[in-house]
Amino acid sequence: MIGSALVRYLKTNGFQKAITTGIDLTDQPGIFDFMKAERPDYVFLTGARTGGIVANSRYPAEFIYQNLQVQNNIIHSAWRYGVKKLLFFASSCIYPRECHQPMKEEYLLTGKLEPTSEPYAIAKIAGIRMCQSYNLQYGTRFISAVPADVYGPEDDFNEETGHVLPALLAKMHDAKKGGRSAVTVWGTGSPRREALYVDDLADASVFLMNQYDKSEIINIGSGQDFSVKELAERIRSAVGYQGEIIYDVSKPDGAPRKLLDNGRITGLGWTPRVSPDAGIRQTYQWYLAHIIDKSNVEIQR
Repeated sequence: MIGSALVRYLKTNGFQKAITTGIDLTDQPGIFDFMKAERPDYVFLTGARTGGIVANSRYPAEFIYQNLQVQNNIIHSAWRYGVKKLLFFASSCIYPRECHQPMKEEYLLTGKLEPTSEPYAIAKIAGIRMCQSYNLQYGTRFISAVPADVYGPEDDFNEETGHVLPALLAKMHDAKKGGRSAVTVWGTGSPRREALYVDDLADASVFLMNQYDKSEIINIGSGQDFSVKELAERIRSAVGYQGEIIYDVSKPDGAPRKLLDNGRITGLGWTPRVSPDAGIRQTYQWYLAHIIDKSNVEIQR
């Protein structure tokens, strides 16, 4: 999703040499051969194993192993083959579970992580430290950004592996088409989440490549959050679903709130452009145009 948005943005803005790998990012020899042959000047490290609470709970080993492998391969090869600048994408999961809100960059490593996403978060923290360490030892220009929960075209709409917004969108669409009277949502609906439209993230990413050179992490947020119940209602409106929303309180909520302090990036001159309602509508229109049946959504293993 993020990679596709970045390619669209770069091509729209006149960049003619946007290179994508098309290979297994966990394959170190393959990555090294690719980087040696292509010699890119700038790298956006978008590849990652991601998912919501269900996926993080069921596949913790895959989440930590695959993300560490990908990061290690790309970051090390970027140094080895002379990349001018690299942008690594972390996640708001890196901040403590009981973090002060909104979450400032300096809150990293000041408390315990959310247990349901800890393996993923640890991998992302390792990626941040790897970028900082290479900058310190080798003089590289590797920066790390922390985006809010990203959504939009090319998202993972699968209930088990997707994040809450796309998973709920697909679930409500299926319920509407199937004439079902209710959909079930994990948890109480009270946790608050910040959502960032993927085209805004692409815009911010190129902005940071041009404007930011510090080793310290930098947040990319929309500046507002909503409870899961509020998100569900906004999605229901976009989809046109009339049924009931049931909250399964026996299931985990995850972190109580995740709102990023985006003062650092807005202070540099960047602001998001796409409103939550517009982003959800655009995502649903893409879903209708590209996903005919939920069974066609690939589950990445």
